Amino acid sequence: MQGQLKINLSPGRQAVVVGAGASGLAACRLLSSMGLSVRLLEKKESQELAKLASENGWDIYFGEHHPAQFDGASVIVPSPGLALARLKTWLPAGADELVMGEMELAWHQVDEPIIAITGTSGKTTTASLCAAMLEAAGKRVFLGGNIGTPLSEYVLARKNGAPRADVLVLEISSFQLQTCSGFHPHIGMLLNPSENHLDYHADMQEYGDAKFKLFARQNKADYAVFSPSLASDPRLGRVAAQKIFFEAGPEFQDVSLLGSHNQANLAAAWQAALIFGVELKQAQKAAREFKAPPHRLEVLGPARNGVLFVNDSKSTTVESLRVALTAMEKPVLLLAGGVFKGGDLASLAPLIREKVRAIGLFGAGREVFEPAWLGLAPMTWSENMQDAVSELMKEAKKNDVMLLSPATASFDLYANYKARGDDFKKIWESLR
Repeated sequence: MQGQLKINLSPGRQAVVVGAGASGLAACRLLSSMGLSVRLLEKKESQELAKLASENGWDIYFGEHHPAQFDGASVIVPSPGLALARLKTWLPAGADELVMGEMELAWHQVDEPIIAITGTSGKTTTASLCAAMLEAAGKRVFLGGNIGTPLSEYVLARKNGAPRADVLVLEISSFQLQTCSGFHPHIGMLLNPSENHLDYHADMQEYGDAKFKLFARQNKADYAVFSPSLASDPRLGRVAAQKIFFEAGPEFQDVSLLGSHNQANLAAAWQAALIFGVELKQAQKAAREFKAPPHRLEVLGPARNGVLFVNDSKSTTVESLRVALTAMEKPVLLLAGGVFKGGDLASLAPLIREKVRAIGLFGAGREVFEPAWLGLAPMTWSENMQDAVSELMKEAKKNDVMLLSPATASFDLYANYKARGDDFKKIWESLR
């Protein structure tokens, strides 16, 4: 176990977990294995979840949260998607000192070296590239965190006899970092921070400060890897680790990843892998064989009527749309729209004029997108993606690119960005 905890995680103590998502349930299982009593709070009632709680001996409460549910807690583990400001409205006085995210809870149970990656976009691709490069050098790697598998699952697997990893590669979000106070990766990496989650964070200062918490516990034996865009950030003065700034070079040219931003992601991953002794030829082999993760500038099979379909459903911000458009070398039929999280859509005007043949808006956000992009390209609005694709196909020419890069959250029409991307794939398949 790493570090000294102010929070009491002794057997028999009371833990309160808020939210029954993947990380919440993983935290419940880990806390149970440590001998704590678990109280799970979940707004949406579910018979399946009630049965799971009963089978594991957890107390479960459905519906709106209230202060009495936190009585007697020695640790409070919130869902990563729950804003701290909102959580604190339910907590008794002083109880905010008992808040610990699932990532930090699990971190206290491991001593393996960690590469932790955060940023506005590129986190998943860079983390996956790091893992691939390390594996090419014969390292046993756990890849998880915000990318999919909670760190608590790795801890539980180890308790059940699974082999130890040589390196833990973790994607970590600003949400998760806000509930970390002791988290200490050997290598911390901050990619291109830009406007994001302003529906969650008070402002860009709070968002950036959350990202920089990644480096708060590092020392001179550790490494902090940064985008060159951060070279003049005054917060760098508080970083004690050895600082490295990554920059795309000629090392990784023979790859299938689209866009110059992925050259930067490759360079960032290589900086981390190099510290663990990975040779360049091993990293290059991993890069050549690497395929883009689903929903991240993912090229879908053969073209349809001469139009190439690219699934970038993971694009939930203005900046990620900017990156996607920059990566395109052919005329774009752009699919956008959904729950807008903030940012300057008008700043994309030069790129839209240069790259976009037509725009198909769908779902929520019409009142934000239309005024920002009026007159830049032919634009339609549809209630759903299927109709938006149909409208864009009327404008399509051979060698165009149908790009789903919504620049929004998906919750108006879909459970998550993956479901949105899967729907795009179904539409592509239907056009055979």
